[in-house]
Amino acid sequence: MGLWLAAQPLVLASRSASRSAVLAGAGVPVDILPADIDERAIETQAGLRSPSQIALLLARAKASAISAKLPERLVLGADQTLALEQRLFAKPADLAAASDQLKSLRGRTHELHSAVVVARGGAVLFEHCEIARLTMRSFSDRFLAAYVGAAGLAVTASVGAYQVEGIGIQLFERIEGDHFTILGLPLLRLLQFLRQHGCLAD
Repeated sequence: MGLWLAAQPLVLASRSASRSAVLAGAGVPVDILPADIDERAIETQAGLRSPSQIALLLARAKASAISAKLPERLVLGADQTLALEQRLFAKPADLAAASDQLKSLRGRTHELHSAVVVARGGAVLFEHCEIARLTMRSFSDRFLAAYVGAAGLAVTASVGAYQVEGIGIQLFERIEGDHFTILGLPLLRLLQFLRQHGCLAD
C-alpha cells in the first residue's frame, strides 16, 4: 500500500512547475489542469483587500473553476501575493520589468502570502494562508544585471522575479518562514488536511 490512498490523483488547478514538483516530491500524485481565470479582474472586482485575502480569493477562484468542471474530483487551487508595505506586485512582464521590480525590493523586507484551497463539487473543504518574510541584500546594479542575465525568462515565472531554490537565493540576506510557503504552497497544513480527509496514510 502506498502513501496516497485516494482512488484518483489530486487535481492541481495551476500551471506552476514548482507546486507540482513539491507535491510530487511529497508523494502526492497530481493531474494538472490550470484554471483559466483573469486574476487582475478578480482583484479589481474584490476592491481593497489584504495580501492574504487576495491570495485566498485567487486560490479559491482557481479551485472553484476546475471543481465545477470535475465535481467528483478533489481540486487544489493555490496563489501567492508579494507585498512590500502597501504595494502589491504581480509577475513581471519581461526582463526589464523584473529588473525594475528587484530594484524596488533591494535592501528591503517584503512578504510572500501563500494560499491553498481544496474544493470538491464546488464546495471549499479546506483553505489556509501562510506568510514568509524575506529581506533582500543591497546588491549592486552590476550584480542585478548579471543575475537577470543568468536567470533569463525564469524571472518572469514568479511574483518575486526569483526562485530561492536556484540562483535567486543570492539576492537575500535573511529569510523568515517556511520553505514551502516561499515556493507558493503551505505544504505541511495541506498534508495534514489530506490525511484527515483519508487521502494520505496516517
